[in-house]
Amino acid sequence: MRIGIDARTILNPEKGEAIGVGHYTYQLIRHLLEIDKENEYVLFFDYRVREKDVAKFAQSNVKIKFYPFSDYKKFLPGAYNEILGSAILTREKLDVIHTTSPMSRIPVSYFGKTIVTVHDLAVYKLPNLFPNGHKAKVKAMMTMMISKADKIIAVSQSTKKDIEDIFATPEEKTEVIYSGIDKRFLAHSNVAREKVLEKYGIGNNKYILFLGTLEAIKNIGRLFKAFKLFREDRLKNGKKWDYKLVMAGKDGWMASRYRQMAVDLEIAQDVIFTGYVVGDDLGPLFAQADFFVMPSLYEGFGTTVLEAFATGTPAIVTNVSSIPEIAGDAARLVDPTNVEEIAINMIELSNSEKLKQDLREKGKKQVEKFNWEKCARETLEVYKSFE
Repeated sequence: MRIGIDARTILNPEKGEAIGVGHYTYQLIRHLLEIDKENEYVLFFDYRVREKDVAKFAQSNVKIKFYPFSDYKKFLPGAYNEILGSAILTREKLDVIHTTSPMSRIPVSYFGKTIVTVHDLAVYKLPNLFPNGHKAKVKAMMTMMISKADKIIAVSQSTKKDIEDIFATPEEKTEVIYSGIDKRFLAHSNVAREKVLEKYGIGNNKYILFLGTLEAIKNIGRLFKAFKLFREDRLKNGKKWDYKLVMAGKDGWMASRYRQMAVDLEIAQDVIFTGYVVGDDLGPLFAQADFFVMPSLYEGFGTTVLEAFATGTPAIVTNVSSIPEIAGDAARLVDPTNVEEIAINMIELSNSEKLKQDLREKGKKQVEKFNWEKCARETLEVYKSFE
């Protein structure tokens, strides 16, 4: 077979594209090329990625192609994408093309077999948490790609159900294939941990970790209120106050209001905003945390939960969407709309080393169910269904 993969979400191959869809695409391609030496792969990269940066993907059954959209950026980019994008794909005589996100769309005028991976449908489930322009764009792209695709890969059973409910797709059109966990989370030294804590201004403080884009769907306002209740409980009960809340992640829509909210709640002195955290720093940052908390209002998969498990970090996570499916019994599940419940779980976890150890052990077992080689093998079977 001649298999095309739209790799435009990978803009930093040297770093393994450490976030979101780019990371999924990078890991999927890397593991496909490890397990499959028979089929031919055509990888389509963004023009901004240099040839030397994609050298790690070079092997006898791989062809690298770059979308040359830079030359025409100011002149009808949509029409250019349709006409030349379709021509580029058609010229390669592919048996199937896989785009790893509906936002990396395949031209409508391309009529070859198409697979799309859908990671979440948050804009449909919680539309009021997104700006109108972003919401309209995502919905338009999602509708077009799900309609166009011959096969859909969903990253969780929860996401598959959302696809079927929202778009009325037949059950057999969508395959559930879980993502994996990056092996770098399984090994890091104490020296690396110390450097990371110094780099992000954490120092020797005990801390609770949050990781994710600072945006409304991550439920940050309620997390801050729960953290305040957690602090009040410890002080009321005569316990030493030695915790920080580390907010690790890049700014999202309306992120500035969270910094002001921390001030208004009088917790700003105990909240550390790190900004974007580079991939190699994530493992040490997790491993040193007292526990991890993720009270999101919606998650399509929940990679950060697996990252916590892989590093032996106890976790408090939301009980909605895909997270119960991914976490199993290896984390404390909470109602993300209940501030008191989030706070109570923080209190209980901080007070019990036995509970933390129990969650660590369960987390290590749970994370073994998710690996990139398994993801690649199952994805390859979807490709083969087009032979």
